[in-house]
Amino acid sequence: MRRVIWCLLALAWLALACGTGTKTDELPGPQVEGDHVVIAEGSPQLAALSLDEARPRSTPVRQYTGRLAWNDDVTVRVYSPVAGRVRDVKVNVGERVTGGQTLASISSPDFGQAQADARAADGQLRLAERTLARQRDLFAHGAAARKDVDAAEADYARAVAEQQRTQAHLRLFGARDTTVDQLLPLRSPVAGMIAERAVSPGQEVRPDQILASEAQVLRPLFVVTDPTRLWVWLDVAEVDLAQLQPGESISLRARAYPDRRFDGVIDLVGASLDPATRTVRVRGSVANPEGLLKSEMYITADVTDGEGAPPGVELPSKALFLEGEQRFVFVEEAPGRFRRQPVTVGPERGGRSAVLEGVKAGQRVVTEGNLLLEQLVNGAAKG
Repeated sequence: MRRVIWCLLALAWLALACGTGTKTDELPGPQVEGDHVVIAEGSPQLAALSLDEARPRSTPVRQYTGRLAWNDDVTVRVYSPVAGRVRDVKVNVGERVTGGQTLASISSPDFGQAQADARAADGQLRLAERTLARQRDLFAHGAAARKDVDAAEADYARAVAEQQRTQAHLRLFGARDTTVDQLLPLRSPVAGMIAERAVSPGQEVRPDQILASEAQVLRPLFVVTDPTRLWVWLDVAEVDLAQLQPGESISLRARAYPDRRFDGVIDLVGASLDPATRTVRVRGSVANPEGLLKSEMYITADVTDGEGAPPGVELPSKALFLEGEQRFVFVEEAPGRFRRQPVTVGPERGGRSAVLEGVKAGQRVVTEGNLLLEQLVNGAAKG
């Protein structure tokens, strides 16, 4: 099969030479001197060759696809801690809020019961405190037994514990007083921006509410976050894991901003592979001070290998050809003079191959017609 290819290439070259007219007959044919091929200036064979210049290797860049997400370190999803009806909503999407600011008011009998319990516990504590003081006074004057004082002290301790329990229960709801109005102020735990809102006045809410359209997903009433800090999730193939480490810098590109790049860093590499896609989820973080990047936006992440350009040059892969187990190229030494040069080849990417040894930057190599030159060298060696 290989001989057939050589013959077809030689016939094509011969046909090109014959089609140029009588002037070709006056030019000498290609001359072979060991690993060198010399072709006369003006020869059609020389015009049939294409050359390209060897360039220094650029810094290797690996690309991964992924998406942006809210940074969970600065994001809070707010749910209703009680069942009830939304009285009013005080914020909208895009608004900035402070920590402790009321987002909505919920009318809830459950919250009213917690308020009543706290109010009753306060009254019981005051009663127990007065009773204990009276028993101690009577005991000091010999008008009460020691057991009555002990009983009063026990009642007081129980009242203190109950008051502390009911107050802690109210604090879980974000309440700040014991007024029994059944109106729960749903507060923001952190300062940030309202990124999502899934509640409206009059809506019924409850802690265990699951949306029918999103099975097993409890949708929050509000999402409060800091949009200037985002996470990026990348899908990385198993073969690239050894080359990706926490702390490594990444450069992000989004289709919405083709001329912008956003700097980020790898935070962690997942502990397991997805059994279906055989990829690992890698999480990074990116600063977003201008708010240009959005959650759930698809991005491309570029990861640069090492610092500076690696050694060697890069050539079009078609300039290389194989003879046995050795790869070669034809290097132009002078116009019309070419040398067959063995090379050491590195990785290939995007139709270009790295050449680690054998070719220097700036040298020109044959990219089209190199197989014909190889046929001439082999034919001369056999002759």
